Amino acid sequence: MKKTLLIILLSCSALITLPTFAETVRVPIGQQADISKPRTGINKASVEAQFGEPISKQGPVGDPPITSWEYADFVVYFEYDHVIHSVAKHRPQGN
Repeated sequence: MKKTLLIILLSCSALITLPTFAETVRVPIGQQADISKPRTGINKASVEAQFGEPISKQGPVGDPPITSWEYADFVVYFEYDHVIHSVAKHRPQGN
């Protein structure tokens, strides 16, 4: 029993010491989206007044209800009536 426990402990400790690797993705500032997007916390009426009618509206989904509005260059995510995040759309280079 002690020998089995020792083998298990040694095996687990060997796994803990294995190195891990992560990749860091760096996007040069010139390639990052430099567009005006709604800021966190503003309401739907303010977004629509500032950016106009969205191309499409999705949701609400889940609890709390999350709604998304799609614009030409970004997507806005709302929780209830307020912006929780705005994300620029990916544009491949050369387009």
